[in-house]
Amino acid sequence: MTDWFVRSVVDTGRLRLFCFLVAFIGAFLFIRFSVRMIRAEVKWWPKNVTPGGLHIHHVVFGLVFVMVGGVGGLAVQSGRSLWAALAALLFGIGAALVLDEFALVLHLEDVYWSERGRLSVDAVFLAVALTSLVLVGIKPLGLDDVVAPDGADPGTVAWLIAGVVLVNLAFALITLAKGKVWTGMIGLFVPTLAVFGALRIARPHSPWARTRYREGSRKSRTAHEREEKVRVPLMRAKVAFQELLAGRFGSAPKATEASEKTYEKTSKTPKDP
Repeated sequence: MTDWFVRSVVDTGRLRLFCFLVAFIGAFLFIRFSVRMIRAEVKWWPKNVTPGGLHIHHVVFGLVFVMVGGVGGLAVQSGRSLWAALAALLFGIGAALVLDEFALVLHLEDVYWSERGRLSVDAVFLAVALTSLVLVGIKPLGLDDVVAPDGADPGTVAWLIAGVVLVNLAFALITLAKGKVWTGMIGLFVPTLAVFGALRIARPHSPWARTRYREGSRKSRTAHEREEKVRVPLMRAKVAFQELLAGRFGSAPKATEASEKTYEKTSKTPKDP
C-alpha cells in the first residue's frame, strides 16, 4: 500500500492534491455531523459560536483556513514536503467549510436548512467529483487524447491542441446550456460525456429549451416526458443520499422560515416597469 501511494501520488506530484481531497471530505463530513448535532439540540455537543449574540457561521472560519492554507502553499517551494501537505490540508478544510455554506453566500440569507440550502451540498459533491478526476490523472478538455503527428512542428501542435480544447469546451458549454450541470462539468474531463449530453435533448426549463423549443412542440413534449421518467427518479435518489449524509432539508429553524417567507413574497411581487 505504501509503495502504491509513493508511486501513484507522491512521485506524480499529487501529494498536495491528495491531502486537499482527504481534508475536504473529512471536514465536510465533520461539519455536517456537527450541525446535525446542534440542530438536534444534543446536550453533550458544543453549540453554535455566538459571541455577544452574533452567530458566526463556519464559512468565516473556512475563509481563514483558505487564506492560511493558500498563502502557505504558495510560500512552500517543494510539493513533497511536510509543510506543503499541511498547507493543502488547511486549504481543503477551509474549502469544505466555505462550500458547505455556499447557498448562504449566494443568497446572503440563512437558508442552510431550507430547500435552497441543497445547493451547498451539490457544490460539495461536484467539487469532490472534479477533484477526484484530477487526482487520478485525467486532464481536462481532452488533452490526454491529443496525438500530434510525428515530426510536426510546434506551431502545428499548438493549433491541434487549441482545436481539441475549443471543440470539447463547446460541447461542454452546450451541455450546460441544456441544463445538465453534472454532465457538463464532468464532461470537461470526459469529453465523450459532454458530446453525449450536447446531442441529447435539453431539460425543459433550461436556457437552451426556453430559446429553441417552441411551447407544445415535439421536442418540448419529449423534454418534459424525459424529465418525468428519468430525471425525477434520479433526483429522488440523489436527495435521499444527500439527506443521509447532510441531514433533512426543508424544515428550517424559525429565523430561516421567516427569511423563506420573505423570499417567496418578494419573488411573487411583480417588478416595476
